[in-house]
Order: sequence, then C-alpha cells, then structure tokens
Amino acid sequence: MTRQASFATFAFFLFGLLGGTFDVQAQTQTPSVEQGATLPTAWDLTRAPAITGLTLAPDGKHLAAVTSPDGVNRYISIWETENPSKAPTVLGAAKMTIQGIEFIKNDRLAVVVQQLWTVGSTRTHLSKLMITDLKGERWTQALPEKTTKSSYEDFVNSTGNSRILSSLENDPKHILVEDRQGDIYRVEIYNGNAERIYRGSDKFGAVKVDVTGQLRSRTGVDYENGNLYLSTWLRDIKTGDWNEHFRSFAKDRNLVDVVGFTKDPNIIYIQKRPDGGDKLEILEYDVAARKILEPVFAHKLFDSEGAVFNRAGDMVGFNYVADRYRTYWTDERLAATAKSLEASLNQVDQTLNWTDTGTGTVAKVKYSPDASVRIITFTDNLKYVVAVRSGPRQPPEYYLLSDGVKLSLLGRSSPGLNLAALGESSLVQYKARDGLIIPAFLHRPSEALYGKGPHPAIVVPHGGPWARDYLGWDPSGWTNYFTMRGYVVIQPQFRGSLGWGEKLVRAGDAQWGKTMQDDNDDAAKWLVDQGYADRNRMALFGYSYGGYAGFMAAIRPNGLYQCSVAGAGVAQLKRFQGQTNDNRFQREFQRPTIDGVDPLSNADKVSIPIFVYHGDRDQVVVIEESRKFVAALKAAGKPHRYLELPDMGHTFNTWGPKDGETQLLEIEKFFKTECKPSGL
Repeated sequence: MTRQASFATFAFFLFGLLGGTFDVQAQTQTPSVEQGATLPTAWDLTRAPAITGLTLAPDGKHLAAVTSPDGVNRYISIWETENPSKAPTVLGAAKMTIQGIEFIKNDRLAVVVQQLWTVGSTRTHLSKLMITDLKGERWTQALPEKTTKSSYEDFVNSTGNSRILSSLENDPKHILVEDRQGDIYRVEIYNGNAERIYRGSDKFGAVKVDVTGQLRSRTGVDYENGNLYLSTWLRDIKTGDWNEHFRSFAKDRNLVDVVGFTKDPNIIYIQKRPDGGDKLEILEYDVAARKILEPVFAHKLFDSEGAVFNRAGDMVGFNYVADRYRTYWTDERLAATAKSLEASLNQVDQTLNWTDTGTGTVAKVKYSPDASVRIITFTDNLKYVVAVRSGPRQPPEYYLLSDGVKLSLLGRSSPGLNLAALGESSLVQYKARDGLIIPAFLHRPSEALYGKGPHPAIVVPHGGPWARDYLGWDPSGWTNYFTMRGYVVIQPQFRGSLGWGEKLVRAGDAQWGKTMQDDNDDAAKWLVDQGYADRNRMALFGYSYGGYAGFMAAIRPNGLYQCSVAGAGVAQLKRFQGQTNDNRFQREFQRPTIDGVDPLSNADKVSIPIFVYHGDRDQVVVIEESRKFVAALKAAGKPHRYLELPDMGHTFNTWGPKDGETQLLEIEKFFKTECKPSGL
C-alpha cells in the first residue's frame, strides 16, 4: 500500500510548490487583466488541488498535506517544519484515493482513503480510516475487521467510516475511535490492540469526550406524550453515572448541542437559540446547579458555530458563520497573530450596510470580497502557525508562520492558474416579493474583458436545502468558470438556508417549488433591475436540492429563463419525504419541512429546454430520480438532454476531477447550443 517517493519529477513539483521565507510581507498572487489572455480551462478549475488538508504534528516538528502533482493522483507529503524548503517524504495509496489526513501522534497520521465498491446492485464508494507512520512503512486499519451479524451491518461497515473521537493528547500510545455502530474503542496505535470502552445503542449516540478522553456527554432519543425529543445526558466524572440534563423536542427545532468542556468539570459550553431568539448562541452551563449561565459568545447578525480549543483543552476562540467561517479569538496571542497575518497577507475588507433577515436590525458588517486569511492549525506555544489565504478571487495558498516572525509560503492549491479573467464577487441582499430579505453572493465578470453589462446570467441555488454557500474559492468551478466566460452568477441564500438565522430557515418549511422557488426567481429579477443581467439571456442551474430547483425552473410558466440545468435533482417529492421514515427523529424534525410541488407529476408542463445529469453511484439522491423525470419528458415530447456520469457519487468527495470537468463542459455546451432561441 506504500509508495515512498523520492523520484525527481515529484520532488521538482513539490519544490515548485514551496516558496521563500518572508520577514514582513508575503508575496501574494495579484491578477492583472490582459486582453487576449488564455482563459483557464474546466480542467484547470476542477483538477485535484496541488496541496490541501494541512495538519501539524502535536510537537510541531512535522507538517503534512495531501498533494497532487497531476491533478488526479493524491499523495501525502510530510515536511520538517524547521526546514520547509527541504523536499518532503511522500507517501501514497496504490489502490485507494486519499481523502484526508490528520496527525494523531507526533509520529502517526490518520488517513481516510476511498475506492469504488460494488456488491450486487449497490454501486457506491468504500471508505476506510487508516493509520500510518511518517515513512509509510506500516499501514493499519484504525479498527480491526469486525464480525457482523447481518448483511446490513456489513454494508454499513464497508461504506461508512470510523472516526477519531480523541487523539488523547496526554497518552503517547492510545487514541479513541468510534465505529459506525457507535461503539468506542481505546486503540493502541503501535500494535493495533483495541479495547471497547463504550457500547453504542439505538437509544444513545453522539458521544463527546474531553481532552483527557473522559466520556462526558451523549444524546438520547425518546418520547414524551407522543412527542419525540432529543435528550442531552452528561456523565459525572467522579461516579461515572449518566444523568439527563436537557430535552429538545423535534417539533421545536431548537436543539441543545454540547460544544466544549472547560478545565472545571462542572462548567461546559452549550449551543442553542434563546427562547424566541433568531441566532444560535454559545453559553456556559453549570452542571451541578443545572443552570444555564450567561452567553459567552453571541453575534447579533449571524449564527454561532462552536468553540475552538487548543490541544491542551483551553478554549481559545469561537466560530461564527457570516460571509464565510470566521473566528473570534479570545486568546490574546492568537488574536494578535491573526491580525498580523491578515496585514502581512494583504487581506482587504469592505464595509456593508446589512439588514438582518430575522430581526430587521441594520448594522455595518465587514467582509472580504477578494481573499481572506484564516488560521487553520497551530502548536499550543504558537511556535508554528499554519494559515490559508483564499477567497472568490484567490485559490487557497498556505503559509507557515514560525516563531511569530518568519512567514513561508508552503504551497498553492492551483499554481500557475491564470486569474486575469476573474471578475468581482460581493455579499448582497435583495427583497423577495413578500418583503423577506434574502442574502446572496454575486459574481460579476471582469469589466475589462466583458464591459459593464448587462451580461448573460445564471442563478445557482445551493443543495440541501438545509445548507448554505460561502464567499470563498469554489472547488466545483461552477461560479468561476462561467464568470470567466462573461456570465454573471448569483447564489441566492433562499428561505430554508442555514446560518442566517431561524426566521430564514423556517420560512422554507413545506415551500419546495413555492416561495423557496420565488426567492430564486426574485434573484433573477433583481439582477435585471440592477442592470447586471440581460433579461433575455438567463438560466437556472442547480445540483441536489438545486437540481430540484432546476426541474421547477423548467416547469414554472414565468418566462424568466431560457433554459435550466438539473444535476442529481429530487424528482419525486413524496419519495424523498418518505426517506425520512428510516429515522424516527427525522420523521418529526425534517419531514414536515419537505413538501410542495412534485416535479415528476408536472414534467408535462416543462416549457424550456432542460439539461439533466446524474452520477450512477449516487446513494443520496438515487439515479432513478433523474431517469424517471427524463422518461416523462420523452413521453411528453419536451426538449431535453440527459447525461449519466459513470462512477460519480453525490457528494463532492465522491467526484473525480474528470467528473467536475465534464459537468462544466457539458453545461457550457448546453447553454451555447440548446438554450433557446439563440444560446445563452
């Protein structure tokens, strides 16, 4: 399974990834527009990153990343942090694709690998959690193979993934690993011995541990007067007893989440919305007194998103979601380091007057329209800090800060990518027809290359729908590929989207194809009203839930779009709703939100050309959804194209780079040749 590489071509490639050392300012890529410059190809945007997934050893002596010299094959590269310009040790998996890595000890890496897997009619992707030394001489599974009692258990074990529950910072030999059944094992990483310390069950799950490896919280499922609730149980460290502390009823959709443990075993951090509130907050909880204390972090405009801890278990900051993931550092040293990195790496913020959807509050917010800087890992003494600079106009580039003064470019995810044709991206808002304020991300083509507009436009609703977009580099290429070719692209955060407050989420309940679709259409109208879009050259393209929206864009008789694209879309709403029956919590928590207009039963109403595509290993939205919709289109004589992508799954981690390239090329071809009357 091991390939330790020292061969010249790979070493040369990696040496090219590495940059010099900078005392004050790091050199960053600044696009300059040149007329006639060659546009990046679809492959340039969808090939595997040259470098990604950086992780630091606990002692800071080594740094590892997933690297790809050819955009297809992925390897593990391991550097000495004292000398990052020295050629790294390179490891590879011969038969599996490396998905992610993480240091669990100074001399051991946890590695998630994946390969295609077929049993009978089931065609999916198999994942395994492996452990390797830093030379790749010994690879072992994180957990030994387990005897199963049923074919279903075998399927779960094969297609699922164990996870590292704790790397046990103070234990030099052991880690905690949780398997797909919820069993927790204390694993000796050098000989592979695994001792089960907790048995999972149907009643309890989501076990969390503190920095010492003590099991501290778990979530239960039960009923009260016929109403389902999730219960939060906390474990008394002294007695080992589990006690229930919170009940979160599914119908209320205000779940209590334990997000961290302090050094005081009586004080923990929880995350929830205040009663009647719109945004998630992080609060202290007194376990002995069973009392929620004051919030320790709350943002009046955006949802909180958990706490940040160092390896020693000290809380050092809080996350929240705004234009992107952001961190409010409570540790003064990290706060100062973050500010210094932002200055050194040329982060430029803009100020925007923002109206909060949930409360109507108007305030100024800062956001980074081009590139922002984020700390991604660090040693507790801050001798080494790894940061990433990325944004809608900047593919990720990674830096190592040593001793607080020496800044080294570790590598660029897309070295050599021509950024000249990138336009402008911004965080915007518009009013839906019922007055609800909808956030959105706007991407405009380069004015130097394509003029002021109006331009052909594409509305791109995200998947989920309980999800959201971020103002960052788009690894799918969907936004950049088309803006580089003169299209204006908007990503509406339609009602039902997460991260912008509870009012926006709940406004999407049972509104599939109704007001949720109105929000997408209103984004298109807003583009026209602002002078950005040509009203006669507009399309809607989406994937997953966005694919559902692509079906509906073709069905609705509003004349907004010249064509639509539906990737891996839900075509049978009742079937999708019925999938929640497999989980009794989801039956009450999410099923009531899934209702509206069914695309399949309305396929005969399609009035514009539609391009439908789907991966044939999709286990989230099965390919039969698209096949049945296309069959209905054929029966009704409706204009369409259909494409099945072999071996492609649903989620991004189950795509190959060629899958992404094919999507971009085929969508562009459809826009040019079949989007009536004369192409988009």
